[in-house]
Amino acid sequence: MAARRAPPAPLAAFVLHRHDWSESSLILELFTRDQGRIAVIAKGAKRPYSQLRPVLLAFQRLHIVLGGKPARASGGQPPGDGPDIHLLRGAEWAGGGAMLDGAALLAGFHLNELLLRGLARHDPHPRLFDRYADTLAELADAHHDPEHAAARTAAALRAFELCLLAETGVLPDLAEVTLTQQGVQVSARYLLDPEAGVLVTAQPDAGVPGATLAALQAALNAQDLAALRSACLAAPTELRRQLRGLLHYHLGTARLRTRALMAEVQKLIA
Repeated sequence: MAARRAPPAPLAAFVLHRHDWSESSLILELFTRDQGRIAVIAKGAKRPYSQLRPVLLAFQRLHIVLGGKPARASGGQPPGDGPDIHLLRGAEWAGGGAMLDGAALLAGFHLNELLLRGLARHDPHPRLFDRYADTLAELADAHHDPEHAAARTAAALRAFELCLLAETGVLPDLAEVTLTQQGVQVSARYLLDPEAGVLVTAQPDAGVPGATLAALQAALNAQDLAALRSACLAAPTELRRQLRGLLHYHLGTARLRTRALMAEVQKLIA
């Protein structure tokens, strides 16, 4: 008698993006801890009585179970996905923080866009998954701290951007000047160039202070996300400008859609 095959183990996951596939089904981009970014078909998820419909929400930690690769169905092969797409057999809410809203919601969409653009499919980054979950919790908590919400949100975003660049291997050592391999000087200022790395600048209002870069690298080395956020608070505007250049270069885009949307919202409420 053949041994019964064990059921597949559930995967920890977050929904990054969803779009319609047919009248009743969805295609989802998921960020999983063990398999990285994957695409799945959630058949029947749009039906009112579907058990998946109330579960497949952005920014909520899920436990999912995958089936095999879907055969060509009446709706046709999902466009652009080919053999990489899976069937979603089941999903359950795995607990987590409150739903994001307001500025925290826009910040969460920014994180999702970074992951969609910055990660190849089926390239696991479990540490980055944990950083993402922690950042979502920080965004939700910062929203309930009106006095410091904007600063905490910005620091959380910059810290996650640094984690993404580091995890994908494109962030230079922030504590060393790339061309000379000498340590940064705390009183000097530096630029982050996508190709040349950390460069000293003589312009007093340009770049990021060396003390900030050294603190950022120390936090990255220690895998201390709280310390990384704290270091980001020291030079928020300068760091945002420098990381923007790195992200646009390595993600292959002239502008992130969520960043443009946040800029428009700021104009409306100013």
